Amino acid sequence: MSAKYDEYIITHKSNVTKAFDWLCTNLPEIFPSEVMKSQIEWQCTSAHDQSKYTKEEYDAYDAYFYGNRSYETVQNFKVAWLQHIHKNPHHWQHWILINDEHNEGVELLEIPFNYIIEMICDWWSFSWRSENLYEIFDWYAKHRDTMQINDSSRRMIEDILNKMRTKLDDIYG
Repeated sequence: MSAKYDEYIITHKSNVTKAFDWLCTNLPEIFPSEVMKSQIEWQCTSAHDQSKYTKEEYDAYDAYFYGNRSYETVQNFKVAWLQHIHKNPHHWQHWILINDEHNEGVELLEIPFNYIIEMICDWWSFSWRSENLYEIFDWYAKHRDTMQINDSSRRMIEDILNKMRTKLDDIYG
C-alpha cells in the first residue's frame, strides 16, 4: 500500500464530488429529475472509482504511478486499466462494442446521461486539483478527436461543457 496513491484516490474522489456539487448548484437545469440527480450523486460521491481499491487495480496503478515503469509494471497497468474501464461505465471506452463478426465491426454505443455527468465530473476533477476550472476545456479540445464517442453522446457532452463554460464566465468573467 502506498500512502501517495491512497492520497491520490481520496483527493480525486473529493474533487469528483466538488465537480458534481458545482453542477448541482450552478446548472441544476441539466438534471432531468431529482431521482436522476440522486442516482448521479451516489455515483459521484460513494461509488466512483471504487474498483481502484481492488487488489488487481490498486497494485498495478500504485506500481505504475509511484514505482518504476518496468515492462512488467506497464503490462500490469494496461490490464488493470482495461479492467477499470470495463467495471466503470463513466469512461467513454466502456461504451465501445467490438463485435465478433467482422462485418459488424465496432459500434459506439450511446452513453446514458448519468454516466456522462459522472464522466464530466471525473475529467473536471483534475481542474479542481489544479484550481483552474477552465482546464477541462483545453483538455477536452486536445483529446476530443481521439475519443470514440457516439454522436448523440458527444452532442450531450459538448452541450454540458458549453453550459459549464458559460456559467464559469458569468461567475468569474
